[in-house]
Amino acid sequence: MGEIGARSPARLSSSRNVRTDPSFWVKNPELDPPHDAVEGWGMKKEICEKPVVIVTGAAHGIGKAVASRLAKDGWQVVVADLDGDALKSLCEAIDAEPVIADVSLEWDLRRLVATALKSFGRLDAIVSNAGISEFKSLADSSIDDWNRVIATNLTPAFVLAKEAETTLRAAKGSMVLIASTRAHQSEPDTHAYAATKGGLVALTHSLAISLGPDVRVNCISPGWIDVSGDPLSEKDHRQHPAGRVGKPDDIASAVAYLLSSEAGFITGAEWIIDGGMTRKMIYH
Repeated sequence: MGEIGARSPARLSSSRNVRTDPSFWVKNPELDPPHDAVEGWGMKKEICEKPVVIVTGAAHGIGKAVASRLAKDGWQVVVADLDGDALKSLCEAIDAEPVIADVSLEWDLRRLVATALKSFGRLDAIVSNAGISEFKSLADSSIDDWNRVIATNLTPAFVLAKEAETTLRAAKGSMVLIASTRAHQSEPDTHAYAATKGGLVALTHSLAISLGPDVRVNCISPGWIDVSGDPLSEKDHRQHPAGRVGKPDDIASAVAYLLSSEAGFITGAEWIIDGGMTRKMIYH
């Protein structure tokens, strides 16, 4: 295929075959592909009989629980994460399609949607779950820190909706964005993280109005969800009005419902799933 060093739009645009070969762009992620490189992947001729869903941040925690639950419910799941080893283990367990992707990169998100369409001929739903947390004081926070959290936590939901709009409309599909109760309350030094989660809540109703009635868009704001498996104290559990800390399966169950036809009258909504903590008045 030849060696390509620095970006050269003129050279790339002169070779249609190179630009529409997905393996070229996968092997050369430092290059910025033109949009028709994604379009050139095309659609699979045989359409999957199962509904197809993309789950980002699927290798661990909430994303893993969501992917596992949806696979159990009969979905064909396309799982995306940066952790290739964990993705491989998950896919062996639930028969999912893995895509190693950095959700902060627009091209990786475009490639993710294109892979789902190329592999299965359809896309019915997206669960935008991937995110990072960086808690720093204002003095210690740089603009690069801020932009990195925004690019990872908030922007991917917008890009995925934009890239998948046509196919989601055709499928009368659905999106679920994973926000956080930190959209409504904070601890010190959570500026970028809280901003992204609040942004996801606002983006949810914006997308719901823009894409409706074809596509339903909702979000879930989890509270304390035990994704580490570390020992928890009785005090940890007892402080919750529900009597316990949350589990990833709690969120997965809600996602499964919101993507189902039974939730057909729910769009633009935020579901706070936190064991009642945001309703608890606390004084010290």
